[in-house]
Amino acid sequence: MNIETIGTWAGKAYQALESSDTHMLGFKGLKKATKLKKDELMAALGWLGREGKIIIAMEDEEIVISLVD
Repeated sequence: MNIETIGTWAGKAYQALESSDTHMLGFKGLKKATKLKKDELMAALGWLGREGKIIIAMEDEEIVISLVD
C-alpha cells in the first residue's frame, strides 16, 4: 500500500458518495458500492476526512458518511 493507492481508494469512495441521490451512504453501503475491503475503505475515509470533504456520523447505530456541501 502506498499513498497513491490510498488516493485512488479515496476517489472511489468520493465518486460513490457523489453518485448517491442524497450524497450520503452507510458504511456497509459505501463498502458495497466501492468494492473496497474494510481497511481500504477506512484509509480512504481518513484521506477524505483529512481533506474536509466528508462528515462521518452515527445514525441509528450505523456509521453514515456524507459529502460536505
